[in-house]
Amino acid sequence: MTSIALVFPGQGSQQVGMGRDFWEQVPEARELFEMGGQALGFDLARLCFEGPQDALTLTANAQPAILAVSMAAFAAFHREGIRFDYVAGHSLGETSALVAAGSIRFEDAICMVRKRGEFMQDAIAPGLGAMAAILGLEREALLEVCEEAGRTGVVEVANFNGPGQIVIAGVTEAVERAIDLARDRGARRAVRLQVSAPFHCSLMRPAGERLAGVLETFPIVDPAVPLVNNADAELLTKGVHIARSLIRQVSSPVRWEEVVRRLVKEGVGLFVELGPGKVLTGLIKRIAKEALALHAEDVDSLRIALKQVRAIA
Repeated sequence: MTSIALVFPGQGSQQVGMGRDFWEQVPEARELFEMGGQALGFDLARLCFEGPQDALTLTANAQPAILAVSMAAFAAFHREGIRFDYVAGHSLGETSALVAAGSIRFEDAICMVRKRGEFMQDAIAPGLGAMAAILGLEREALLEVCEEAGRTGVVEVANFNGPGQIVIAGVTEAVERAIDLARDRGARRAVRLQVSAPFHCSLMRPAGERLAGVLETFPIVDPAVPLVNNADAELLTKGVHIARSLIRQVSSPVRWEEVVRRLVKEGVGLFVELGPGKVLTGLIKRIAKEALALHAEDVDSLRIALKQVRAIA
């Protein structure tokens, strides 16, 4: 029997209007938005549905908003009674995955990712850090680029997203130098990303240290199904290991390509992305052509995904 993995998107997938039809048509989803708004002290549903975009894009807002929409999609999927065997998420999405697996309560997670966003934003002054996407350059070549550009400041790989698609992060001067070097060495594309901080590099260690204090304030229990984590692409089944992994993840690269390959190795033949956008679906199709990848970002795409899942599961 084909194993199923549920996967959840990270920051960057936010868009005004996301989650509205789940809120309108799925009572469990509406309850989640209301619970999240109460926990945060502001109208979370209104932020997701009406924006404005610049407010929704702020790290401290985007993270709880994406988590809420992802869990609304999960609630709509889960009420259909379809089993799943593994969970994973990209960066922020790892927390959504843990909520889906029953390891962290939603109301704890929504407050935690709000703080996580604030800590990541506070870790470095605005404008001093940057991120860039490098396409079409092999991993080893890019690691050499980072080593050379690193003579001017911190620049490291932040996301191993898929074949020929890697993101770097660090201080702005070093990232700009790495972009130039990558282009010189044959990168198909090397561009700055419109982000507010250099996520998933060593500059984020202060954020991880502050997050550790928050994680001590609520329980993290053993998940109902294994999580394949970002920091190591390893199966985690114990709450204590998950807490440590979440702290490390803030300043470690997201090993998404390895996560997907590990899930396939464990027997996963069907991936369902739950939450706004379909970035992970596209990456999975490139990483694991032998697997089927579906997405459910609204009620219509959920219906299509459910039909295909039932035909296989």
